[in-house]
Amino acid sequence: MRQLFVMDPLERINPVKDSTAALMQAAQRAGHEAWASTPADLIALGDEPLVVAVPVQAEPWLTIGEPQRQQLQTFDAIWMRKDPPVDEAYLYATHLLEVAERAGALVLNRPSSLRSWNEKLGALRFSRWMAPTLVAGRISELEAFAHAQGEVVLKPLGGRAGLGVVRVSAQAPGLGALLELVTEQGRLPVMAQRFLPSVTDGDKRILLVDGEPLGAVNRKPKEGEFRSNLAVGGHPEATELSDREHQICAALAPALRAEGLFFVGIDVIGGMLSEINVTSPTGIREVERLMQVPLADRVIERLSAQR
Repeated sequence: MRQLFVMDPLERINPVKDSTAALMQAAQRAGHEAWASTPADLIALGDEPLVVAVPVQAEPWLTIGEPQRQQLQTFDAIWMRKDPPVDEAYLYATHLLEVAERAGALVLNRPSSLRSWNEKLGALRFSRWMAPTLVAGRISELEAFAHAQGEVVLKPLGGRAGLGVVRVSAQAPGLGALLELVTEQGRLPVMAQRFLPSVTDGDKRILLVDGEPLGAVNRKPKEGEFRSNLAVGGHPEATELSDREHQICAALAPALRAEGLFFVGIDVIGGMLSEINVTSPTGIREVERLMQVPLADRVIERLSAQR
């Protein structure tokens, strides 16, 4: 197989931690070719999808060949692994990848689903598995929800890695002013969720491949912090899935498969679904190190079985 990874510039990648690097190395262990490009390297000449990509020798990290202009449909699989934010450049890249889809290419994850599954809002499809949640820009609605729940977490809908997430009590002085700030005076909606004290025990990242959970890691917040994201100091530890977490995965699986979301990372706190990460889910390296599971190799095996 020939696999193309559309990603951040290679010089920014830390192979010790990066999930895309893990997938590239696993592809080469399986005897596949690995190529890399950035979204800016995607081209549509009329309805002909093209890319300027470099061949990569990923193991040991890293040897890069000369850029070559190629037809996108000549790749057996194209991974869209550009990290958020989901900005204009990201959205335009998904449109260009749809040109490749129409030409017969397999794009993971499906470009239209990357646009429609906001990583916060996508979880609302499965609200019965979530803590009480409100998405609104109206200050009065958010204030009423906070008073009903007692303590809430406020999340920007375009946020990532825990950045901008705020925990606040309904009794906190200045609640209204804070809501004005996070909604930009009511202009932007935010997600408010009941605060779950069980987050002190960790926030579980579960990685699903074609709807099936293949690995998980628990992320515990550092002392004095409620956010457990690794990017803000969370500590990963080994874990197993509970019966309820298996049920959540089973509930999500049909929709994920139907919408071409092949590689997904969900976040679960105290048995409650929090987010569904579809852009460039992380956690492979932590699962491999802590759980002694060759996760990246298993992902590539699943992909190979579909081709």
